[in-house]
Amino acid sequence: MVVSGLGFACGPRMPLRPPMFYCVRKARYGAVAAIEMLNEPEASVKRNSYSSGGSAASGNEVNGGKKTPAFKKLNSEDLGISTSMIAKPTRRVLNALKKKGYEVYLVGGCVRDLILKRTPKDFDIITSAQLKEVVRAFSCCQIVGKRFPICHVHIDDTIIEVSSFSTTGRTVHGVWNSKFLNPVDCEEKDFVRWGNCMRRDFTINGLMFDPYARIVYDYLGGLEDIRKAKVRTVIPASASFQEDCARILRAVRIAARLEFRFSKETARYVKNLSGSVSRLDKTRIMMEMNYMLAYGSAEASLRLLWKFGLLEILLPIQASYFVQNGFRRRDTRSNMLLSLFSRLDKLVAPDKPCHSSLWIGMLAFHKALSDNPRDPMVVATFCLAVHNGGDTSEAVKIAKRITKPHDKSYHELLEPQILDSRALVNEVMNLAASVKQELSRMTDEYYVSKAMAKYPKAPYSDMVFIPLALYLRVRRIFECVGEGKERGFVAKQGRKINHELLSIGSLHEVRHTFARVVFDTVYPLNQKY
Repeated sequence: MVVSGLGFACGPRMPLRPPMFYCVRKARYGAVAAIEMLNEPEASVKRNSYSSGGSAASGNEVNGGKKTPAFKKLNSEDLGISTSMIAKPTRRVLNALKKKGYEVYLVGGCVRDLILKRTPKDFDIITSAQLKEVVRAFSCCQIVGKRFPICHVHIDDTIIEVSSFSTTGRTVHGVWNSKFLNPVDCEEKDFVRWGNCMRRDFTINGLMFDPYARIVYDYLGGLEDIRKAKVRTVIPASASFQEDCARILRAVRIAARLEFRFSKETARYVKNLSGSVSRLDKTRIMMEMNYMLAYGSAEASLRLLWKFGLLEILLPIQASYFVQNGFRRRDTRSNMLLSLFSRLDKLVAPDKPCHSSLWIGMLAFHKALSDNPRDPMVVATFCLAVHNGGDTSEAVKIAKRITKPHDKSYHELLEPQILDSRALVNEVMNLAASVKQELSRMTDEYYVSKAMAKYPKAPYSDMVFIPLALYLRVRRIFECVGEGKERGFVAKQGRKINHELLSIGSLHEVRHTFARVVFDTVYPLNQKY
């Protein structure tokens, strides 16, 4: 889901010649299904068919012998898509617009995810209705955004984004009217759909699904790129990323989440234009970083950010940790920072994210531990104290009963020592103070700018994208340690996570999940004696 109003282009629009594009009229797949069918599960269908179920125009030789993608219409059932896979709030919006006679489609990443049998983070709808007509169709709906206006339809506790062909069709990469010609022998509806798909960032996001006709439209070769597990820009990567450098971060996020690789051209310009992301608004950077680290693909995102030279721009403190520990760009080894986020990835998902305060707190904690390694018993006691609201005496009692071995592969953990209760509490207090100090430093531009100063080839970055309100929220996670048990605080029992509370930043839930992630990293369940 793209937050309207946060789309910032980072370079001048570049006029591009469109690919030669031909299409032929296709056979229909029978009558349009009744609207009520979107509320009923469908029978099982064939899976993972990327080329059957529809006809396609043959590619045409352009641009030095490269072929344009074949225009395809595919039966959604042959791709394994059932309308029962669409979330109920989304179905209600689709049905309401369809009943009023408007065309409606699912578009973008949700179609890609349905084909991959993944749970979409959200569902985006595009319709033939004007935005004002969409507003009139729902009791709670408003138009948001100026550059790319869309509708936010509120259904229960869910916001469904609805865009209109009438607004998205105005421009294709800034040059719709002047440079793009109507594809030869194309029906008007195909031309309108094609024009909208051409506005997408990557081919795998340029798919459109009509859930009533049960047809998936592929005008850009997106299905083939899904089959090849490839992230490729719709227009040339250099122009795409200069037009909107936020696409660089979206490319990383998508590749990390899907375990896809970049096409050669996309990879080249992700790396070559990595510095351009520093021009993005900090609010936008915070949003993109949250998508990377809170939705179940944090470890893979950190690896890709490091591989393509983005980590030293966005998170210079963490980049310096990689350099200091000899972690190479294509390194397949792990370290404690990656292990912490790997543990977090196992607890969250695209439809069950954590609040941003959790992963920011994890970054501060790891930095404090990396700079000053600790006894694993100190780390365990600290986690337990965070979990139970600052009751250090209870945390010490529980920690002293730990008999399982810690993971000895992390340099952040010292060899265990015999500590009495007082010494253990003092060490825990010291660690808590260090974590809060590192959190403060993460919001200090001068300190951040010095993180990579030892490395002359590293780009300069004083990137701080954590807003004050969020900083204060993260600080509350750890303030209980050292200030005594919080009055009225009742520690969460059991290991089960309430994902709804975690996503909104419930202090109890964030503390519980933080303690679980760190404890399971230090004392992994599969650790051998």
